Amino acid sequence: MNTNLSSFFTFIAVFGLLGVCHGQLRMHFYEESCPHAEEIVKEIIWNRVASNSTLPAKFLRMHFHDCFVRGCDGSVLIDSTPNNQAEKAAIPNLSLGGFDVIDEVKTELEKTCPGVVSCADIVALAARDSVSYQFQRPIWDVLTGRRDGIISRQSEALANIPTPFFNFTTLKQSFANKSLTVHDLVVLSGGHTIGVGHCNFFSNRLYNFTGKNDENDEDPSLNSTYAAFLKTQCKSLSNNVTFVPMDPGSPLSFDNNYFNILKQKEGLFQSDAALLTDSEATYNVNELLNSQNFFTEFAQSIMRMGAIQVLTGSSGDIRKKCSVVNP
Repeated sequence: MNTNLSSFFTFIAVFGLLGVCHGQLRMHFYEESCPHAEEIVKEIIWNRVASNSTLPAKFLRMHFHDCFVRGCDGSVLIDSTPNNQAEKAAIPNLSLGGFDVIDEVKTELEKTCPGVVSCADIVALAARDSVSYQFQRPIWDVLTGRRDGIISRQSEALANIPTPFFNFTTLKQSFANKSLTVHDLVVLSGGHTIGVGHCNFFSNRLYNFTGKNDENDEDPSLNSTYAAFLKTQCKSLSNNVTFVPMDPGSPLSFDNNYFNILKQKEGLFQSDAALLTDSEATYNVNELLNSQNFFTEFAQSIMRMGAIQVLTGSSGDIRKKCSVVNP
């Protein structure tokens, strides 16, 4: 383990983030009502990640997409019905995955402590535990006590989830709408160090960037050598099947390499490149080139994200099945 990462874990162990409280969320919320809840989640998630290294990126993205629509209430898990197109049906969510593992966790928790652990908390814990598997220890604290939403609308997902095509102004506003800062925006963008991007979400940067109908019309903010490589993978604007790693250097390793490739103009999406168009955001990018800074700041920013508009106390519900609202 590198020295920076070792120092980060020492920071967590000595100072922790245990005193941090967001609203009515707290550490070990289920200590009395379901003492083994967090251990059950971790065991299932780690077992699944051990045989499927793509899951950490999927759960991290699921957590983000859940929190940006109606807050972190598990509404991203709800299936559509004949009378309602749910968040899952929205274009940004069509490529989400890992729902079967969330269902597996929920089934086990319902056997152990029926009606106690929310689907919203399972999503937050699954994101942390899946990413942490690489380190064999938790790399951020998850405060629990969320309750589940009962409303899930496709239109709200489209309206609230930032897109890969956003410029900096739109990104900043999107995060500000959720009480997150430019600093949080840059730090959480570091989650792009794992996972993949589908061609149709960035191929406009390779072909016809300014609308000239010229196949050589590339985004000038994209490294030309990298653009040439991407063209070998994404041969047309219409390709919506092929995908490439967002961090080609270490696509399965949760690290701060995203910020290194960003500085080399190899951020995959327009929304990645946008971070270098603002002085405050660029300052934050430079700070996060230090690995210890990234791990420390990510732990804090994702906890802030995990507290967006949470339902607690008597609000919301505890869904018996994560994919359907209780009858």
